[in-house]
Amino acid sequence: MKIINNGIEPSKKGSYLKIETYNDSISKELSKLYKESLGLLGEDPEREGLRDTPMRVAKAMQYLTHGYNTDPAQVLKSAMFKEEYRQMVLVKDIELYSLCEHHMLPFFGKAHVAYIPNGYITGLSKIARVVEAFARRLQVQERLTTQIRDCINDTLSPLGVAVVIEAQHMCMQMRGVQKQNSVTTTSAFTGAFLRTATREEFIHLIGIKLH
Repeated sequence: MKIINNGIEPSKKGSYLKIETYNDSISKELSKLYKESLGLLGEDPEREGLRDTPMRVAKAMQYLTHGYNTDPAQVLKSAMFKEEYRQMVLVKDIELYSLCEHHMLPFFGKAHVAYIPNGYITGLSKIARVVEAFARRLQVQERLTTQIRDCINDTLSPLGVAVVIEAQHMCMQMRGVQKQNSVTTTSAFTGAFLRTATREEFIHLIGIKLH
């Protein structure tokens, strides 16, 4: 049995509780559009396997784009602490999943984010949450990279920020040129990371395994 209360749907799946958050009215409107799309593609949206697909996709799309409902700057501010540490803070191999705004196909990979504090640090998990907040929107990798950089730079006012993203794009692998092994790398730097030595230290650290 499913109980819907203010757009929150808890459901028992085996031994764990799954909670999905979505807007009921948006789900209904999107569901109508996806049902129509199935028909336009030549499918029968009333057959058993597809009967519930429009609503499932409507909910999935809300989850995949839930970053629009998150203010990344507030995420950082929620855990800002005064600290005199002025060396590099690096969080690497942050998994990210996003949707390309050109074809609405997935791209996925890893983000490596570093900053050099200037009086304030933030919780390490908040860096990953900033990546998530921007990734869960319709994106291009280039803009995603600079949005992460600018958010950290503008909110923490550090001595420098560095962001590198490595990702695979389904729009290149499933369609079009169909190059399955291609990886796209983007980077963005501010402040101290514009200096060659600091930037090289960052690149070195994201390329090695210390554990």
